[in-house]
Amino acid sequence: MRLETLLPLGKVDPGLRAPEIPLDLASVGRDARLLEEIGYHGLVVEETKDDPFILMALAAQATTKLRIGTSVAIAFPRSPAVTAMSAWTLAKLSKGRFTLGLGTQVKAHIERRYGLSWSPAGPWMREYVQAVRAIWAHWQTGAPLDIKGPHYNINLMVPLFNPGPIEHPDIPIHLAAVNSVMCRTAGEVAEGIRFHPVCTPSYIEKVMLPAVREGAARAGRSLDNFQTCMKPLVAAAATEAELVPKIRDTRARISFYASTPQYRAAFAHLGLGDLADKLKLLSRAQRWEEMPPYISDEVLETFVTIGTYDTIAAKLLDRFGGCITDCEFSIAVKTDADKERLRGLARSIQSQSLARARSAIQGKAN
Repeated sequence: MRLETLLPLGKVDPGLRAPEIPLDLASVGRDARLLEEIGYHGLVVEETKDDPFILMALAAQATTKLRIGTSVAIAFPRSPAVTAMSAWTLAKLSKGRFTLGLGTQVKAHIERRYGLSWSPAGPWMREYVQAVRAIWAHWQTGAPLDIKGPHYNINLMVPLFNPGPIEHPDIPIHLAAVNSVMCRTAGEVAEGIRFHPVCTPSYIEKVMLPAVREGAARAGRSLDNFQTCMKPLVAAAATEAELVPKIRDTRARISFYASTPQYRAAFAHLGLGDLADKLKLLSRAQRWEEMPPYISDEVLETFVTIGTYDTIAAKLLDRFGGCITDCEFSIAVKTDADKERLRGLARSIQSQSLARARSAIQGKAN
């Protein structure tokens, strides 16, 4: 299983509470070089409080081998032409190490944070990806540019705004997904999928991957090199005592995710639909601190991989080695001892073959 991470190292988004460690923009290049030295496969950046494309440029400039990618950038508020240009620039700067990860966001954010009109996300994302690829093809080969669809009408590209061909034009696109509609879309048009942290191995294998295969079959595409990526919910620390606040924060995070209607399917799959409905009502009343106690220890352990640093690698491999190719995980590095500990964790996690995950993607028995 390949290893990637967000920044800052050891980042855990607690959901209902402020992050423990804020991102220091000045440290992006330094941390990217550290990951490359340790042997990480990739570095990814999510779009929350900073522009992910700018952060990726900082990482690309500081490294030579580390894969970089957005996990994810929000697609719909950006024109496909704007996203195509950002990705093209990063592919040039990184010499082909960039992956474009795209997400949809939920209806409320599209309408009330970005000020756009909502449209069903699956068809919209399919058209969006096809438009981005058509623009890239025009730049690379001069292929005709004539995008006509419900959302986009793009047929103008004068020489001043055409960057022309690049050395590494085959930019992978990954799509974030929770529900089967977006999984099918990923199978149709993408090179990979980014599972949401609430997606358990059972949900991935029984709901999400069959939908990916259905989409790929519909489009006549191979899944031989398809990637399955995930930032699992993890509570990890050096000692059992230090695990206590980590577990508290992941409990809060699960309660937050369960309250989100768009994620209900992942909970309902496990018979937890009623729990999700209760938490939705509490979140609408903004009774945030009343939510975490609804997450029992059994539910917690269903969604969260919990362990000390000497056990967490084996636990991640056991839980996700059979369904994901790329796992997001790291620990904070404050000392040389921390650095060596992370190096050992990276070596252990990345020692496992991708064969089991590849079989699961293809729908073959492990």
